[in-house]
Amino acid sequence: MRDPLFQPIQINTLELKNRIYLPAMHLGMANNFEVTDQIVNFYEERAKGGVAMICVGYATVDDLSGNTTNIGAHTDDFIPGLARLADAIKDNGARSCVQLNHAGRYNFSFFLNGKQPVAPSAVASRMTGETPKALETDEIRQIVDNFAQAALRVKKAGFDAVEVLSGTGYLISEFLSPLTNKRTDEYGGSLENRMRFGLDIMRAIRKQVGKHFPVIVRMNGNDFMPGGQGREELRQYAKALVEEAGVDALCINVGWHEARVPQITASVPRGAFAYLSRGIKELVNVPVIASHRINDPDTARELIADGMCDMVAMGRGLIADPYLPEKAKEGREDEILHCIACAQGCFDNLFKLKHVECLCNPRAGYECETACDIVESPKKVMVIGGGAAGMNAAIAASDRGHQVTIYEKGDELGGQLYLAGSPPGREEFAELAYDLETQVYYRDIEIRLNETVDESLIDREQPDHIILATGAMPMTPPIPGVELPHVVQAWDVLADTVYTGKRVVIIGGGAVGVETALLLAEKGTLSGDVLKFLFVNKAETPEVLYEMATRGTKQITIIEMIDKIGKDFGKTTRWGMLQDVTRYGVDSKVTAKALEITPTGVRIETGNGVEEIQADTVVMAAGSRPCNDLQAIIESKGISYDVIGDAKNIGMAFDAIHQGFRAGSQI
Repeated sequence: MRDPLFQPIQINTLELKNRIYLPAMHLGMANNFEVTDQIVNFYEERAKGGVAMICVGYATVDDLSGNTTNIGAHTDDFIPGLARLADAIKDNGARSCVQLNHAGRYNFSFFLNGKQPVAPSAVASRMTGETPKALETDEIRQIVDNFAQAALRVKKAGFDAVEVLSGTGYLISEFLSPLTNKRTDEYGGSLENRMRFGLDIMRAIRKQVGKHFPVIVRMNGNDFMPGGQGREELRQYAKALVEEAGVDALCINVGWHEARVPQITASVPRGAFAYLSRGIKELVNVPVIASHRINDPDTARELIADGMCDMVAMGRGLIADPYLPEKAKEGREDEILHCIACAQGCFDNLFKLKHVECLCNPRAGYECETACDIVESPKKVMVIGGGAAGMNAAIAASDRGHQVTIYEKGDELGGQLYLAGSPPGREEFAELAYDLETQVYYRDIEIRLNETVDESLIDREQPDHIILATGAMPMTPPIPGVELPHVVQAWDVLADTVYTGKRVVIIGGGAVGVETALLLAEKGTLSGDVLKFLFVNKAETPEVLYEMATRGTKQITIIEMIDKIGKDFGKTTRWGMLQDVTRYGVDSKVTAKALEITPTGVRIETGNGVEEIQADTVVMAAGSRPCNDLQAIIESKGISYDVIGDAKNIGMAFDAIHQGFRAGSQI
């Protein structure tokens, strides 16, 4: 049977070898708008991995449309750099495309040397806190021409196609939406007028690039903004783009950046938004590309085979594993390292003004400098601990040619990744544990489970180098009553080795405390399958079903000493987790100190005085401490060693994986 994922497809006259599209992602790697070696190396690696088409960007169309870390396309000076990037992609087997965009009111005056961002109307941006300047008619027409001239530069640079971003809350979206377009002229009011700006841009681009050059639009299928644009208006816009402006393909994304519906985090089911591409595919006769949370070949195949789309966009999936397409085509899907939608290295980095990295793939963004060269004199390497840090260290050391053995005191590899994967919507962390374990097994790495390393074992093995990746242990703060039988550790709750009562108090409101609360809050709620069954059969009203899906059987209270909970979540994930805390009825008490655990509850002190919260179970989520008792023994023997992950400093999975890779690759 033919694999739907690897059938060729045409966009205009351009033939693509398969149905996998790498969509444009802001990498933060350009230098004053110029293409850098880092960008070229990043995309070259992904072209080698077998993807059909790579879209880079976004790229700027004028000096108000982006910032200096975006790829520039707004003057002819940038054509040589663009040409170099196009060649790197095409010479390694993929088709090449550039996405053009104007940020509109989403831009910051900070990035514009104090200039005011522009928009259809002077409606303040929740993203920036700034009010943009409303564009004059002649300025609108100039921006239309700017898009067309930038598209022509893309063609001159040798790219195979051009894409325009017409969604996500940027300038074209701002014209489309009644939330941000308050104009009363030809560009505002009716849907026909609000579409005019986007359609004019696409017509102008077509005039410049000619009828045979592929022109793609990436647009929202739903903006998820209350009072904004839902599916129906955007379906009509999609139809107009094809029938009136001659667009050759549509790539469907979701939501504005400020929307309150999660779009890219692990809580979003794989392929969840393909219903939007299906709704548009039913109206147009050009290829339609589905996107968001498509990180594995099986999901991609199913969407294409079921008629939900013609192609799939895999962005972060190809950051995590550039060779996903090649592995899928060759029947090596069990070797794929899947994106887990943590957003720690991609989106969170951009908020920190750092370039894109990846929790799963330590080489992402460092493709050139992290190549693992084979050593001339292999060493015997002992890796103590089989968690995220230890497995990555072992993989990197093995790739260097060393003789590596992992010693794990438990009965499986994975460590705390399995705890991280326990809460609802975080299951992808357990997938990462499996993926890393598979990477270990495919290499010549010996694995010894259920084996505790002590001094005598080190003496017997006589390693040349030791990597200490023994992780952490949960902390038990000196609170009176902590020894009572109804007190348990959050790690044990997440591992499902203890039971909890109806009333649960969690001491500690960091990431582990919040995740434990959400795990317990779902106890007694409807599962997805049951919810669909009851809804389809109209057994209950939608309001009752919502209540039953979000109200479980436990009463949960989080106690946190500082003034907020979830402080150690990444920015991309935190808001969604806190939204769920409210949605599921979890009570949280901040700036509260636990004074004593009693047989019936917890006495706390807040600014309002002392009170006791009733509890059947008290869960300790007060942090963890490094577990590295072997370090002194190793030092005394004069063996070279590294301490990595939580055994060195308590951190996130991102830190553990990157430290492990560096340690293994530098032996």
